[in-house]
Amino acid sequence: MAVEIGQKAPDFTCVTNNGEEVTLSEFSGKNVVLYFYPKDMTPGCTTQACDFRDRYQNFADVDTVILGVSPDPVERHVKFIEKHELPFLLLADEDHKVAELYGVWKLKKNFGKEYMGIERSTFIIDKEGNLVKEWRKVRVKDHVEEALTYIKDNLS
Repeated sequence: MAVEIGQKAPDFTCVTNNGEEVTLSEFSGKNVVLYFYPKDMTPGCTTQACDFRDRYQNFADVDTVILGVSPDPVERHVKFIEKHELPFLLLADEDHKVAELYGVWKLKKNFGKEYMGIERSTFIIDKEGNLVKEWRKVRVKDHVEEALTYIKDNLS
């Protein structure tokens, strides 16, 4: 199943950094930024998470929840959140089922090695649960501002 703009966002349940399960559809009535990133504590992922942290209130002001997803375990998410004071939930997708659902579990190449991993991507889901915008192969610089601008211009 491929995710498509204008369709219902695929629902899922995942364990969060606080050890509780969360289901995407629980956020009905709010906009959701669902962002997939490769790994906690790496330079690009840290920059992206801190950019979301620094704009957290701006997203809250336009009734938007931020959810970060990576294949890291809950324990690593907890350390990442504590180290960088992240005010939003990180979801542990250790079996990469959510990443596969959204088509972001991809073959990657790095220094001549091939492996499966997350393709940095962001999805915007509206208050009715519809996928309204996606960015794939995200470049971290200015991306959070671009996502916020999209929500302000189209969903608030």
